[in-house]
Amino acid sequence: MTSFVKASLIAIALSAGIASSAIASDIEVGPRPAFLIEKMADGALKDELRACAGQPVSKTLFSIGHRGAPLQFPEHTRESYMAAAKMGAGIIECDVTFTKDKELVCRHAQNDLHTTTNILGTGLADKCTKGFTPAGEGKASAECRASDITLAEFRTLNGKMDAANSKAETVEDYMNGTAGWRTDLYAAAGGTVMTHAESIALIASLGGKFTPELKSPSVEMPFDGFTQADYAQKMIDEYKQAGIPASDVWPQSFNLDDVLYWIENEPEFGAQAVYLDGRYSSDGFDILKPESFEPSMQELADRGVNYIAPPIWMLLTVADGRIVPSPYALEAKKAGLAIIGWSFERSGSLANGGGWYYQSVKDVLSSDGQMYEVLDVLAQDVGIVGMFSDWPATVSYYASCKGLK
Repeated sequence: MTSFVKASLIAIALSAGIASSAIASDIEVGPRPAFLIEKMADGALKDELRACAGQPVSKTLFSIGHRGAPLQFPEHTRESYMAAAKMGAGIIECDVTFTKDKELVCRHAQNDLHTTTNILGTGLADKCTKGFTPAGEGKASAECRASDITLAEFRTLNGKMDAANSKAETVEDYMNGTAGWRTDLYAAAGGTVMTHAESIALIASLGGKFTPELKSPSVEMPFDGFTQADYAQKMIDEYKQAGIPASDVWPQSFNLDDVLYWIENEPEFGAQAVYLDGRYSSDGFDILKPESFEPSMQELADRGVNYIAPPIWMLLTVADGRIVPSPYALEAKKAGLAIIGWSFERSGSLANGGGWYYQSVKDVLSSDGQMYEVLDVLAQDVGIVGMFSDWPATVSYYASCKGLK
């Protein structure tokens, strides 16, 4: 780091009320934590967080880089992972899917290359499942899958901010749809896409731990003889081949059968397997009614599941005008399940209720200053053991201040 760059970082930190000791510790949280703290209503939590401004911020397992740091960096790229580590994320996520030649790569979905990479602007566009269709009187569309191309072809792509302009009449406009509360500043040069194995090597070199998510295939399985069990096993095998201990890995899936596969066939990795709870889309499911949970939290625990990870809103409700743990959260705790939340800094400002991730408490949200209030309820009252974030600095600062490891 040049003296000029370091001096600039110190100046930014000081202007935000964060001492240069945070930089000296090699973790850089920038101005956002202080910005959010200043937006908070006066009270004990604000005073406590503000008082931590002079303390170094440490890497923490409580802070999980959701696809890296995609609030400002193209998700699942080398640059995004490095930014997450720099902001104190002790665990970094690679969403795992596969290419045409069945090699594992980091993508949020098997069919998202048209929104997360520059594929439509390259010669590989002709290989997409569905090419670009201009909006006309409807919506512009495309579908490009990792399984449409080989690993060698995948490596030629550049990552971009995940977005598409549904009103576009041209490919160029379609790829230029980044939300106003994000930025293309760090995407202009193109993000470096990564294989799963490359992500393991990088994150290990950064001193981080791992939470790979096995993504639902967009193709029918088996794919050219590649079964779901083969897929689940290959993901684990790449950690074993890299010499990564199971204790450093939290494999995830929305598919309970994947989690149960790891519990049965890879018990050391299965002990930390995370069931991503997508039951909110099931008919009749209600976070306020434990009788609607199928299977129940205790049944999950009895089958060997130790970790459950729902979206933030499922863990919270409002009582007497206050944000409190939901019956869903209380049932998970009663069954002894460790809880991980997702995803902080994902849906823009809380000024208008915070969007999908905060839907259960939107009626009491009106300011970005309440982000730390929400996180405090999740950490202290719900008792989550980790929080995914699109901008890990926000969570890392809180965790360090509170002494969370």
